[in-house]
Amino acid sequence: MQYTGVTMNSDRERTPIPVVSCVGRSNSGKTTVLEHLIAELRRRRHRIAVVKHYHRSDVEFDVPGKDSWRFAQTGAEQVILAAQDRVIHIRRCEQAPTLAEVVGEIRDVDLILVEGYKGAAVPKIEVNRRARDPELVCVGDEMLIAVVSDQCFDLDVPQFDLADAAGLADLVEAHYLGERQRR
Repeated sequence: MQYTGVTMNSDRERTPIPVVSCVGRSNSGKTTVLEHLIAELRRRRHRIAVVKHYHRSDVEFDVPGKDSWRFAQTGAEQVILAAQDRVIHIRRCEQAPTLAEVVGEIRDVDLILVEGYKGAAVPKIEVNRRARDPELVCVGDEMLIAVVSDQCFDLDVPQFDLADAAGLADLVEAHYLGERQRR
């Protein structure tokens, strides 16, 4: 399964950027799994972007009182903070953006990892902890490519222990990064 979204690398490299979503119930360990996966893929010299999906609209990204926060509070449609080592872009939306709209703005990476958007038609890695919920949320989802859990399931997808970031990185690398040059 290869997701071929509209997102492209820089103009010189016109290949779709693969998107893989990490899904699961709240407090199942998605963020921790992604942290370890990102570190392992970075160790292997891949460039990674991450999208975190929130279901609320009251999320604060900027520091209250600072200039960029003040610009957003006064109603600017977009606020871009450009520093020596990063660019932070905040854009107002009339409605919740789709995953395709969000990743369409990402450039110059080898892989986009997403936390959430479990309804999107992208490959999914489900994170599950027995103590949180003995059942998976993506059973029957044809886009499920792997399970990361402290228990085993009767499924025809690879399953990894919660601490096996290297094994998970091997899977992601083989299926979604195989043709990409390591930087």
